[in-house]
Amino acid sequence: MIKAVKGFKDILPDETPYWQFLEEKARKLLKSFGFREIRIPVLEKLELFDRGIGSTTDIVEKEMYTFKDKGGNLVAMRPEATASIARAYIENALHLKDPLGKYYFIGPMFRYERPQAGRLRQFNQINVEVFGTKSSSLDAEVMALLHNIADEVGISDGVTLEVNHIGCKKCRPIYRQILINYLNQNREALCEDCRKRLERNPLRALDCKRQNCRRVALSAPKLTDHLCDECRSYFEEVIEYLQIYQVPHVINPLIVRGLDYYTGVVFELTTTELGAQSAVAAGGRYDYLVEELGGPSVPGIGFAIGEERAVAMLKNRKKLTPPAPLFFFAVLGDAAKKKCIPIVLELRKRGVYTEMEHENRSLKSQMRKANRLKARYAVMVGEDELEKGRAVVRDMEKKEQFDIELSSEAFLKLAEEEVR
Repeated sequence: MIKAVKGFKDILPDETPYWQFLEEKARKLLKSFGFREIRIPVLEKLELFDRGIGSTTDIVEKEMYTFKDKGGNLVAMRPEATASIARAYIENALHLKDPLGKYYFIGPMFRYERPQAGRLRQFNQINVEVFGTKSSSLDAEVMALLHNIADEVGISDGVTLEVNHIGCKKCRPIYRQILINYLNQNREALCEDCRKRLERNPLRALDCKRQNCRRVALSAPKLTDHLCDECRSYFEEVIEYLQIYQVPHVINPLIVRGLDYYTGVVFELTTTELGAQSAVAAGGRYDYLVEELGGPSVPGIGFAIGEERAVAMLKNRKKLTPPAPLFFFAVLGDAAKKKCIPIVLELRKRGVYTEMEHENRSLKSQMRKANRLKARYAVMVGEDELEKGRAVVRDMEKKEQFDIELSSEAFLKLAEEEVR
């Protein structure tokens, strides 16, 4: 038996209703906020992530699936979507078509990291990006959208929106040196990864999940205490607008995000229900990413929802089952099958979920199948029914039977009555 690659998981039919529910709710809300769907390729040039995400990040250093294609080009399977969407934005000159570009993407990402609960090597995200405007009210609106999706899906009771500001090009270097000095004083308590990060990416030490590093981080100087006047004022405005949008939130000075392109406001939607994998969604502002990738000077903000984690929370709250057919046609003999096929086809064309038996099974066996599928009506057609031009219909809920004309019109009328 050939098994799936480690860290790659099948999403089976019993589970897909949760994914469909999440994505349908998200799509509906995204449409109401004016977002349009964009679809990006799985493969990108390695340079995109090296420049966009940052060469010293864990993703680029350790976690990407990279290889040379037959043309000798270094390519990578996308580890995240923002850099790819920014590349598409630049390459297709979308800034000329959409002064305020609002896009979303739903699809898989790939990272070579240790598989565990809530973290796979192929995982799925709902990505939301806005290009073209830097505004404290927009930042709050983006977070309001994230909160609304969680609320609409039904998981808002188990999540917390945590917000922080990680400074700008003016004030972050000053804080960075203050943090390095503090971390060097506590170097022995840090894990090996955080010691490596000290000079290259010291802010990541604040985000480490190891217990000793968490203790060091909790006593570290707070970035929000070292913001320049402009950043502090902007952050205060964001918090004010979050209150106007009626979005529950907390300020968490330890949120820093793991990608180099983030600057300014950052946020996470966290939960205590999933063990170590506490972030269900995360995002922030990236005002220099487009320019650093060779595009115009265009600010941006966005977030990504981890679908596996959102689905795990959804399962704890709601039982979703695959749809059941309205009609199951139990046919006895080829003549009955040939008569019923056009009726079944017409019902399906009109959007009525209908099943029909194709094998020559007994009526008892077919009725068991109709029951197993939870069909509302079992339609029985044999020689007698063909002669009369009428089918026997059993209401599987009420345990009652009645006759109906053997025509697509009659069954469509019954389907319409069922909808009412």
